[in-house]
Amino acid sequence: MKNIERLYIRQEVTQRQEEGCDIGDLDERIDTAIKNNTEDQLVTLYDELDALEPADSFTYDEPSTLEEIKALRPDGPRRMELSVSDEDLYDRIYGGWLGRAAGCSLGKPVEGWPRDRIDKFLESHNSLPLDNYIPYDEQQISPALKTSTRDNIDFMARDDDMDYPILGLIALERRGAQLSSRIMANVWMDHMPINLLYTAERAAYRNFAIGYWPPESASYRNPQREWIGAQIRADIFGYAAPGWPEKAAEFAFRDASISHVKNGIYGEMFVAAMLAAAYVTDDIIEIINVGLSEIPAKCRLAEAIHDTLAWCQELEDWDKVWDKINERYGHYSGVHTINNAALVVLGLYFGNNDYENGIVVSVRGGWDTDCNGATVGSILGLKFGAAALPDKWIGVLNDRLISSVRGNQDNKISELAERTRTIAKDVMTMPDHEPEEESVPGEPSDSPFVGNWIIDQSYTRWVMNVEPDLTGTFDDGMGFSCKLKNVKTEGDKVTFDFILDKGGFGIDIQFDGRVVGDTLEGVGNGHGFEIGINGERGK
Repeated sequence: MKNIERLYIRQEVTQRQEEGCDIGDLDERIDTAIKNNTEDQLVTLYDELDALEPADSFTYDEPSTLEEIKALRPDGPRRMELSVSDEDLYDRIYGGWLGRAAGCSLGKPVEGWPRDRIDKFLESHNSLPLDNYIPYDEQQISPALKTSTRDNIDFMARDDDMDYPILGLIALERRGAQLSSRIMANVWMDHMPINLLYTAERAAYRNFAIGYWPPESASYRNPQREWIGAQIRADIFGYAAPGWPEKAAEFAFRDASISHVKNGIYGEMFVAAMLAAAYVTDDIIEIINVGLSEIPAKCRLAEAIHDTLAWCQELEDWDKVWDKINERYGHYSGVHTINNAALVVLGLYFGNNDYENGIVVSVRGGWDTDCNGATVGSILGLKFGAAALPDKWIGVLNDRLISSVRGNQDNKISELAERTRTIAKDVMTMPDHEPEEESVPGEPSDSPFVGNWIIDQSYTRWVMNVEPDLTGTFDDGMGFSCKLKNVKTEGDKVTFDFILDKGGFGIDIQFDGRVVGDTLEGVGNGHGFEIGINGERGK
């Protein structure tokens, strides 16, 4: 059986170089270890890669905590004035869902194809200029993708790009504004099979299973941590925060940081903030700039977005802009955040007044075509609203979306939009103030979690003792006790793990909550169920 290091270490070399690290002779030493099949040495070499820091010559500033990201972002509106009726709110959200589905379906049959291959295929099928879905050709397109091709679409076929908004919706319905990275991770484990997750998401899910929780789940043996996976999960968080890009970006951070770091996180925050802004303005340049205002000013993603926007305004020809993007950013993986985000900006700019042109341009650009078509379609769909979207693109979906999310496999898109509107209306009523920032922990003894806690359950009384070094014990009142594990505190936020005895076997419970004065409030998740955990400080 291949070890994790053997599977990922070459990708990790590339990732560390892209992060600005000088790998020295590590590449040669890794080659030798692989040839000699010395797995222990590969583990050691992987640890050396992990320990590297960006070189002094690296000119970008790319943190992965919310507080540091906020400190490095440029000025922005944070929250924009918005007045919207219930009907218009629903139409805009429904437009986002429909626009995303149509853009995803357009790009799905040619996912991963280079641009030249896409255009040659379309030309050979008399489909240039492209003004409808991709035609089906059984010699070049898998039969499994036929349901996303022209004249064969009756619904939005299952795709991870559409699974993620549903997972995010479930998490928001569960915890609302109290959404945390830990809750998001638990929702994945409760509702999503690992075999239908890919790249960074699969690595993160594996890490949950072996005891690495956010933020460690994003970085441990995960060389795809700046790839596009988080960016494609942004939409629900933008839909849920109308006119409030800062809140949308904060929600997106909570989600992204379970599987991604740095530019992987920024991609999701950028898209979520753009969606929040699209409720307020139809100026696509303003929408893009609002997105930029929620990520660090001196990161590689921001540079790529600024470059792309400048090329769009200068050249006014999407083919020429694509050439520039490919020349400057084509060295990244075809599923990296940075190059694909540039194609999203390309599609948005040239689709500003034309939904069809936006999704067509983003898909014909190649790389991660279903992801880019979905993101562009989502932003333009929300900007225009469902009523304004061409029936040619959305009518064939028949308001139906197939998903792999447990309990949500066969969905009416209109019902997903209605559920989203309920969340958005709650968020819109939240006070207009700066969202709580993540606190940088001081000494463990400063944590309000330190002390004794009494948790009355209907059948027993649990007791927890937390020491100043944040070690602690849990006693279930019925003769079983264990140590608290993975205790983390940030300000009043608290997460920890413990074991709940079930008559001879234990269930791992992950608590996520906060300390409010002398009260502990939160939820525990484990093995597909959730329990409220509320306690009082012991006297």
